[in-house]
Amino acid sequence: MKRRVIASLSVLLILLLCGGLIWFNFFKAQKINEFFAGIKPPVQIISTVEVTARAWQPGITAIGTARAAQGVQLAVQASGLVKNIRFKANDKVKAGEVLVQLDDAVERAELNNARTAVNINEIALGRSQTLKRKGFDSQAALDTAQGALEAARGKLASTQAVIDTKALKAPFNGTIGIPAIDLGQYVSAGTVVATLQDLDNMVVDFTVPEQTVQHISLGQKVLFGLTEDQLNLTGEITGIDPRGDPQTRLVNVRARIAASADQGIIPGRFVQVRVQLPEEPDVVAVPQTAVVTSLYGNYAYKVVPDTRQGATG
Repeated sequence: MKRRVIASLSVLLILLLCGGLIWFNFFKAQKINEFFAGIKPPVQIISTVEVTARAWQPGITAIGTARAAQGVQLAVQASGLVKNIRFKANDKVKAGEVLVQLDDAVERAELNNARTAVNINEIALGRSQTLKRKGFDSQAALDTAQGALEAARGKLASTQAVIDTKALKAPFNGTIGIPAIDLGQYVSAGTVVATLQDLDNMVVDFTVPEQTVQHISLGQKVLFGLTEDQLNLTGEITGIDPRGDPQTRLVNVRARIAASADQGIIPGRFVQVRVQLPEEPDVVAVPQTAVVTSLYGNYAYKVVPDTRQGATG
């Protein structure tokens, strides 16, 4: 009998405990719902701007790299000791001006010998021609003298060409950079001496998406600047690559820029680019910060009067 009473009490306690837990969960859920239902949404502070339809100047933006229209790494053509460096960093040089002179004493001695050989062979040819006219010399002797003179002249021209390679000349007008060699240094053929850049004629290389290529053309106006909000330099497109990159789907474009190093545009510097497209009338434009980007697309909010009954704003 006692065991039955104890078992009944245990079952009763378990039922009461389970009932209490179920009641507590319902009570908690109800209070949570009441709490969130009573919370008022926070006041949102927004800024608005009035927009109207107006003429709009669309464009294609990009980041380009400034380059000199002519720019090279100057290198010597022959080996030898540096005898003379005739420029300093940032000098303005003229086309044909000798910039570096290598030691050419041996070649100049050979040049004197070659000139002497030419003179001797010219005299020998003249003597052979005189003897041939008088019938005292054969045609074979005349041909031999003529061949000896041509060989001497070839040797003279070859020696002069070697001497010319010992003098590094500026290929065009421009500004030369920092010397990369020292006086008395032995250099081999191909050693870079300095960079030469034509800073008076600059270009900018940039890329545009392949979908926009049909909107650009040669001679089209382009704006440039060091920052996106200061595009105060102008130029025009001078080249469009006929082939796009299959990996990036971009097309290379080159534009001439009316700028100089004094304006901060130097070869190798990043430049903000905007290709100007034809003006479009009656366009409603909003600030870029007003556009919201989501997985469903881009959109912007429009503020309208609250027409609900009893609304105060």
